[in-house]
Amino acid sequence: MNYFTSAAAKQRFLSFCVLGAFLFAAIGFTVGLLWMGNRYPMLKEPAFKQFTVSYNKIIKDYLNGAEPKKLINGAAVGMVSSLEDPYSRYLVEEKGDAYTQSYEGEIFGIGAELREEEGEFVITALTKGAPAERGGLLPEDIIMSVDNQKLSGKTFDDLLGLVRGEEGTNVSLEVQRANQAELISITLKREAIPVHTVTSELLDGGIGHVTISRFAEKTADEFEAAIKELQEKQPLKGLLLDMRSNPGGLLQPTIKIASTLIPKDKVILNVVYKNERQTISYKSKQEKEWKVPIAVLVNGQSASASEVLTAALKESAGATVIGEKTYGKGVVQAFNQFKDGSVLSLTEAQWKTPGGTWINKTGVSPDFAVELPAYTQLRPLAIGTEMKVGSYGEDVKTLQLMLKELGYTPTGQEGMFDKDTAEALRKFQTAEKLEATGSFNDKTGYQLLSKLREKLAKEDSQLIKGLDVLKNRG
Repeated sequence: MNYFTSAAAKQRFLSFCVLGAFLFAAIGFTVGLLWMGNRYPMLKEPAFKQFTVSYNKIIKDYLNGAEPKKLINGAAVGMVSSLEDPYSRYLVEEKGDAYTQSYEGEIFGIGAELREEEGEFVITALTKGAPAERGGLLPEDIIMSVDNQKLSGKTFDDLLGLVRGEEGTNVSLEVQRANQAELISITLKREAIPVHTVTSELLDGGIGHVTISRFAEKTADEFEAAIKELQEKQPLKGLLLDMRSNPGGLLQPTIKIASTLIPKDKVILNVVYKNERQTISYKSKQEKEWKVPIAVLVNGQSASASEVLTAALKESAGATVIGEKTYGKGVVQAFNQFKDGSVLSLTEAQWKTPGGTWINKTGVSPDFAVELPAYTQLRPLAIGTEMKVGSYGEDVKTLQLMLKELGYTPTGQEGMFDKDTAEALRKFQTAEKLEATGSFNDKTGYQLLSKLREKLAKEDSQLIKGLDVLKNRG
């Protein structure tokens, strides 16, 4: 059947179809541009043309060649850095994976704690039942190589990158053991190693001392288990919650812990988003009444989520805060992880205490300001530091103060490593069964810090004040 009465009519119809097709294409192209512009507003920016031209120029003409993905990742890093926000960052691939894994409550490795000492990596402790212990590694073993890569000249982060990996994969180590000439070769299978963020102990008078080092995915569960274990030993008379030097972490476990300790429906915090377009008030969902008095220990390194919990307990649960003014981080980050592992962590809101205070750059003030002994403020001696007779400067001064605190007072000139300093150091080394050289090295430094920690455990003025407060309230 023929629908055209003439060749001219057929030609007009074909012309109309072609014109219509062009019109539809033009409209579609325009709509597409508008959609792209709305979905990707960066395309509207005049500077985007410069970015595109620069990218194409680098790909085409850069002498040494360039990887497109590396260029784009670099642009993303630079874009976030331009915000000049210390808390926003773009972490590329492996760094992004490491960032998210740090909050997951476990790592995939062998279960060995390490320290760096004079360029060597020494096993400090082993996780019970983990591959390292089962495989026969011992504290004080020195790891010499990982998967045939010698560790000489490697950093601590380099070592962690070599030892950690995918669950179920093998890692081969060579270790040096004291009094054995031959290196020991051992192959271990990586497993999920739990990273604990809560520790607890029962102190005199029925006081539960619970320390939270940071807030990760499983922190609330660990806290609940710690409280249960303490209460099974004896009914608690008080809770001493220690969040000194806790840098913060995830908000959800923080809220869950707060809900255990704060009366139901009391405010924990308020989160205020950009231009106050949204405010979310988080309230306690307490199921069982908490009747035990609470004291909180904090210091100048207690930040972010630890400040959230401190302020909430202080304002909504009547807890007593002891120690130093906290760091003062009153902003909230959200992070997005992409398929390649990269992470965008971006400041998206501020948080306020139950009473409406924004603590950013001001911190949470303690009810009782208590300083630790002066020796806790000594600056650490960097790994690899060596000192001997003739050395001088701030490191020598720090060493002399450490020795003085431990009862080995040098009588020479402050800041000068003279014969008196060498003799005092030699006495310390002898007492600690170290090689008595009278010179300072990493091994001696590690032992000095260990003894100072033992001393602080007996002289912790903030903890002592916390116990005193709880006993008087109980």
